[in-house]
This record gives sequence, C-alpha cells and structure tokens, in this order.
Amino acid sequence: MDEKLKIKLLEKAFDEGEGILRLAPTWVPRSFLSPGGRLKLDPRDLYALGAERGGICERWLASTTNADNGPGTPPDEGLSYIVIQDKTSVKKVLLKEAVELMGDKLLGKDVMDRYGGWMVLCKFFDNKGPIPHHMHHSDEHAARVGRLGKPEAYYFPPQLNFIQGSFPYTFFGLNPGTTREDIIACLKRWNEGDNGILYHSRAYKLKPGTGWNVPPGILHAPGTLVTYEPQRASDVFAMFQSMVEGRPIPWELLVKDVPEEYHHDLDYIVEMLDWEANLDPEFAKNHYVEPKPVKPVEEMKDMGYSEKWIAYHSSYFSAKELTVFPKKTVTIKDSVAYGLIVVQGRGKIGKFEVESPTLIRFGELTNDEFFVTKEAAKEIKITNLSDKENLVMLKHFGPGNPDLPPINN
Repeated sequence: MDEKLKIKLLEKAFDEGEGILRLAPTWVPRSFLSPGGRLKLDPRDLYALGAERGGICERWLASTTNADNGPGTPPDEGLSYIVIQDKTSVKKVLLKEAVELMGDKLLGKDVMDRYGGWMVLCKFFDNKGPIPHHMHHSDEHAARVGRLGKPEAYYFPPQLNFIQGSFPYTFFGLNPGTTREDIIACLKRWNEGDNGILYHSRAYKLKPGTGWNVPPGILHAPGTLVTYEPQRASDVFAMFQSMVEGRPIPWELLVKDVPEEYHHDLDYIVEMLDWEANLDPEFAKNHYVEPKPVKPVEEMKDMGYSEKWIAYHSSYFSAKELTVFPKKTVTIKDSVAYGLIVVQGRGKIGKFEVESPTLIRFGELTNDEFFVTKEAAKEIKITNLSDKENLVMLKHFGPGNPDLPPINN
C-alpha cells in the first residue's frame, strides 16, 4: 500500500471516528514462558504462531514498538494496526506508520517536536508460572546497544484476576547485605541448574487493584497475576535467573542487550543493576502503588463515574482506570492523546460502540481497543449502555502529560 493511500485511509478513519481510532488486537508470544490463558484469547489459539515461537502470553496495546523475539520474528510483531472498515471491506494501517505520516494530528506538534513519536509501550502479560528474575536497562547501558532504557509500572486489573495463578507473588530487588560477588557467583553457576539468585531476593504478595513502580536496573521476577504494564517504548531486558520451574533460561537472554565484548564480563553485567535501589530496605514503601483519585471521589460519583491514576511515578508514561457507572453518560477531558482498552462492560466512546469481549479468536477484530488523538481527548463523551454493570477502561499516556500529579519519587 503506497503512502498516499495510507494517508487517505487514515484521514477517513479520523473523520469517521471524530479523532478516535479503532485498533486490532496485537498478540505476542514468548518462547521462554507458558501462557496463563486469561487474556480472553481462545485456548485453541494460544500457540497460533507455532509451538517453536512459544505460547501467546502478551497482548500489546497501542504499540509502535517491535517485539524483540529473536530470529524468526515477523517484522510487524508487537505493532498495533488501525482498523478502517466500510460496508464491503476492512483495511489496516500500522499505528506506527500513522504516527510517522500524521504525528502532529495524532499526538500534537508539541509532542512530535519534543519526543519524535508515541514513546510508550503498554501491554497485558499473563503467564502460567513466574517470570525469571530480570532487569531492564538504564539509558546509559541501553544506549551502548542502540536502544532506550525502560522504566515500567504494574497494575493488576481485578477483571482479569479472578484466578490468581500458582504463584501470586513477585520477587523484587535484593536482600540488604547482598554483594556484587554474591550475584557474580550466581552467574558463574548458570549451567549448573538453578543458579540460586532468588535466595538473595524477597517475594511480595500481589494484590488485585494495586500496582508497583519499577524503574530501570531493578531485578524483578513477576508472579502469576495478569498484569497491565505501561512502560517506556523499549523491549530491552536481561535475565539473571538461569532456571525457572525446571525450564532452563539460555545465557543469550542475559546478554541480548549487552555489547558483544561484554557477554562474559560478569563485572560489567552486575554493574548494570541499580545497586542502591535493589538493596533498599524500604523497597515496598518506595515502590508499591495504590490508585490515586483524579478528583474528589464524591464529586466524580455525583457525575456518574470514578477515575483513578494507577501509574503516576514516571515522567515517561502514566495510566488511569476509568469507571462509568450503569446508564450514565459522562464527558471526560484529558490534555494529551492516549491508548484505551475496555476491560469490563459495554457502552459508547464517542461514535464507537464498545464492549469487553468474552472470547477472541486469533486474527479476529474486537471492539475493546482504541487510540484517542489529542484533539479528541480534550472532550470525549462516554456512555455506559448497561443498567447493571460498570463500564471500565484503562488509559495509557505517553511522556509529557501535564495532567500527571507531581512525581514524588
């Protein structure tokens, strides 16, 4: 499809959606993890991309970031498509291409000038077992392999966590007193089975409806709750645990974002960690996150809705949970563009009818995911069409959101 046709289709989508764009589901496999089966993807399709590529355990939201899944990864894996539908056909254009072609219209000229694009990645991840203890690089270390550092945040949506899985705990950081030599010793035992790194860490029980703030350089081994994860638009990581639930983790997943000359330099590898943050004796106090109401609770209740900040500790991204009560219509105002996913109920967002699906076949379109452009975000009408059930959605924002509360840590 040539550029002129893409622009024509995008302008049609803008006009018909009044600045709101419908997105297709974006499914991502991970070869080193097992899917938990709670993302509403049909169980027959959990390995739709082939067993050799791994089970589908992630859904990426409003993504312009390619998944870094190694050899055999399709060029569009991880990228979201805008859906343009008429009476006779359905066409799709990558959200990434839309930003490149019409970024001022999607995000605003100020955001494009300052950040150059949509610099947030958001996803659901859902794993049957815990994820290996790993970290995401700082800007300094990521830049050495031509990438960006990755802060991230976790939120555990109650709607997706009726079943919390076999291990609803996450290991964070390192026990006070742990030394660089302790972690180097773990890395030296990589090919001897379990390298024992979790003996140096502590697990925290996860609570649906709450979250955690995870800056770069912090070791973490997420547990089995379905997690909504806004983060900077990057897919860098380094696995520090050699085996999880009896499955070996290849050394390549420790060093995939390490300069080749340092692939066996254990001093360099452990220096990628933020030692002060990992050893913080008050780690939970400084990283656990409770939702924060956007406005006074009673004021919002009288207007027919509730809205809370659920990720608000990073200047690179933020997120809200919006609940519209049964049979209520509200007008919601935001200063910047955002991605949106419906997790409960049915209703209308602008001109679109929306619903949270029960079961999705791989490749099937849904009515639960949208991108709200900057102009549309200034004033958007949302209606809950149910007389019994709340309409609940999660909203993910990029950097530079002026509505973000003051960041205190």
